[in-house]
Amino acid sequence: MVDDILLSEELFEKKFVCDLNACKGACCVEGDSGAPVEADEVDKISEAYEQVKHLLRPEGIEAIEKDGPFVVDYDGEYVTPLVNEKECAYTIFDPNGTAKCGLEEGFNQGLTTWKKPESCSLYPIRIGKLKYHQSLNYHQWDICKPACECGGKLDVKVFRFLKGPLTAKYGAAFYEQLEEVDKLLTDEKAGKVTFENGDEITGEPKD
Repeated sequence: MVDDILLSEELFEKKFVCDLNACKGACCVEGDSGAPVEADEVDKISEAYEQVKHLLRPEGIEAIEKDGPFVVDYDGEYVTPLVNEKECAYTIFDPNGTAKCGLEEGFNQGLTTWKKPESCSLYPIRIGKLKYHQSLNYHQWDICKPACECGGKLDVKVFRFLKGPLTAKYGAAFYEQLEEVDKLLTDEKAGKVTFENGDEITGEPKD
């Protein structure tokens, strides 16, 4: 638990780095519904749509004009609309067929001050809503196998891959605590104990 947020240990165990050359942005296309949109983001996505509309595909614009900048899914959650029950309506494709976010492209071009839904920025972390707390969980998806392989080769843990988005949402002090948690977990697995004065011992304690 960090700042009343429950953390899955998988954030410190799993390795992950997006590999767009391999997956072609499949997370923008696959899935049962659109990207989750938080309640405090509905106004932002509505405003951003008007600013990036000219960047989007005709079929994406048609879906948004028909259903709205966001919709309510079967779980009662706000999500982005889809094109023909497939890709997110804000998806654009580059010449190589790689799916990218039209909202993010608008942000990169300086057209908006809002990048994209937090659920996209933080993926593969999903925010859970408990009775009294939030939770941060690792979401495993088959289409992200290339990202897991890339993360393994580069030895980048999930929480470190998402340093920017985590810091943007929760602050630099929160992220620094994640680094401390990671060190504690690493020391624990190595059988290392660190005392308050900084001294360390390694190995199993003797009788």
